[in-house]
Amino acid sequence: MLTFARNLHMVNEMITKFLEPGHVEKLAVKIEFKKRNSMVGIFVKSNDYEDLKSKNFWRIVSEIKIPEWKKTNDNSLSKIFSGSEFTRLTVAKEQ
Repeated sequence: MLTFARNLHMVNEMITKFLEPGHVEKLAVKIEFKKRNSMVGIFVKSNDYEDLKSKNFWRIVSEIKIPEWKKTNDNSLSKIFSGSEFTRLTVAKEQ
């Protein structure tokens, strides 16, 4: 199992190191947060990906919307999250 964690918060370089070997838009990732429930989703590489990444913001499609997003690539199905709120990223188990 591939896991990446840090106790305080995750900076964009840490998140990029986890995502860019092949996880962006391909594998569902379990994201654990400091102050909210964990979620499963995929990170989306849209037109604003590099700009958001430089500010440690990430466009994520939640697990329930992934099938629709894969059909349409509609970025309105995603939400933007701050990477500084992430505490742990792991590849989600296959269902």
